Amino acid sequence: MTIKDDLQKLLDILPQDLRQVLENHPQRDSLVEVVLDLGRRPEARFPNQAEYLSEIPVTQAQIDDCIQRVGTFGGDNRAGIEQTLHRISAIRNRNGKIIGLTCRVGRAIFGTIGMIRDLVETGKSILMLGRPGVGKTTALREIARVLADELNKRVVIIDTSNEIAGDGDVAHPAIGRARRMQVAHPELQHQVMIEAVENHMPEVIVIDEIGTELEALAARTIAERGVQLVGTAHGNQIENLIKNPTLSDLVGGIQAVTLGDDEARRRGSQKTVLERKAPPTFEIAVEMLERQRWVVHDSVADTVDTLLRGRQPSPQTRSVDDQGKVAMTRQLSVVNGRGGQLASGEDTFSSGRQQPTGWRASGQMVALPPLTIEREKAIGQSEFDRLLEESFNYSDSIDFAATKTAGPNGEDLPLHVYPYGVSRHQLEQVVSVLTLPVVLTKDIDSADAILALRSHVKNHAKLRQLAKARHVPIHMIKASTIPQITRGLRRLLNIDEPEIADDRELQLFLHSGSDDEIDALEEARLAVEQIVIPKGQPVELLPRSPQVRKMQHELVEHYRLKSHSFGEEPNRRLRIYPA
Repeated sequence: MTIKDDLQKLLDILPQDLRQVLENHPQRDSLVEVVLDLGRRPEARFPNQAEYLSEIPVTQAQIDDCIQRVGTFGGDNRAGIEQTLHRISAIRNRNGKIIGLTCRVGRAIFGTIGMIRDLVETGKSILMLGRPGVGKTTALREIARVLADELNKRVVIIDTSNEIAGDGDVAHPAIGRARRMQVAHPELQHQVMIEAVENHMPEVIVIDEIGTELEALAARTIAERGVQLVGTAHGNQIENLIKNPTLSDLVGGIQAVTLGDDEARRRGSQKTVLERKAPPTFEIAVEMLERQRWVVHDSVADTVDTLLRGRQPSPQTRSVDDQGKVAMTRQLSVVNGRGGQLASGEDTFSSGRQQPTGWRASGQMVALPPLTIEREKAIGQSEFDRLLEESFNYSDSIDFAATKTAGPNGEDLPLHVYPYGVSRHQLEQVVSVLTLPVVLTKDIDSADAILALRSHVKNHAKLRQLAKARHVPIHMIKASTIPQITRGLRRLLNIDEPEIADDRELQLFLHSGSDDEIDALEEARLAVEQIVIPKGQPVELLPRSPQVRKMQHELVEHYRLKSHSFGEEPNRRLRIYPA
């Protein structure tokens, strides 16, 4: 990594006594900025500390002397030193007179984008987010150079404050072959963005500090014309942009949508929800938590959709060590709205986000320790023995598609089934995924069997009479759920229960129900496949509602394992036992 800062040119504009102190300072090469405020002691700021350069307060004459040695201050109260990347920002009093200066060191650091070079080469638009001073502009400058010099792209930089390519009419060498368009007034940045596309035929547009609604709209217009965008915006994380009505269009915009009763019930949400309005302007977002640690969202659309559903995304964290080696880890998504998390392999929890609190605040699902006498007493020794003894061993699964048996009364297959009180959609889903020889019929006269809810049959004497008159058997299930429907159809077809869960049937479990139910089932599946089966240890899951726990119990049964609910509401949860 090569650093070029022309630091001496910045020191030359400072008063002589301050210049001498900084020239001999041991941390000179890591200087961030020098602050000169009227009537206060001059201050030098370094990455991890700040110190006074003199005990004598700054005078107006010293400030005026510095102003004469720099360029003209623009509408954004910024100036620069020609052929350098340094930035001098002014603080004015109510009369417009400059009474304070922030002299910031600008450095061209070559090799800073090694962490995301693969993303830059994809040609997708990239948005850089982060707090001030974390290195967004430095990374932007290096991206422009790599795209122009190494990837041979036509790159145009919209340089509003001359911070990317330096002050003066000649651009700083740090941007390579990229071209720079200056902006006369900050409020005209959006016009220059459009002008660059219309007049100069760029393949890539680089923009620093998108901060207004007009600039966000101009960015969308540019992206829709097929030009790659690389820019920065105010905000630490994507969540900040979602909550910012001015800049939310960068991530697709947010709108309130009213759902129908059935859809709201399916999602398990309110009728009015927030959804993404359009495709994001930027397809990739990079959250710069620190200079050497960035969080990458390789699909902004998926991240925004996940956040709007009240869940946490699964971004990739990239960091680089002193030897320049890049390490990539992925943060696993939270498995429920309360912040539980599964850890696997090298996946790590990003410390840049707020860690979960409350029950099991570690955020990790881990195997339980071996049962002690006290723990055995707590759950009951006899109950524990019974659950373990009732566990089943694994054996080969059967192929449902190849199973061809006669119907319950010797009928020819496919079997015609009349559903009563059972979800037709779920029935069709089970028949399709498991390739069962079943045809659903709406005519009870042509039915070979009736599949009905037990509660409906008990309360419907007329159905029992019709079935008896037509000699059509009734098979009852307790609930209109995927596992109950699957077992009912197996009984109809005289198909034995499989020794282990069929992969297709597990997919039925994991892709039916609301988002919370799917998360709960996925949590149970990972617990079984990652801990209970390979390690032979019991596992406790996160607290769930009674309905969701019931679904988890049914999923565990498909693995031929046993589970038990314990605890008091609302912290009642499942414990899964090994075979």
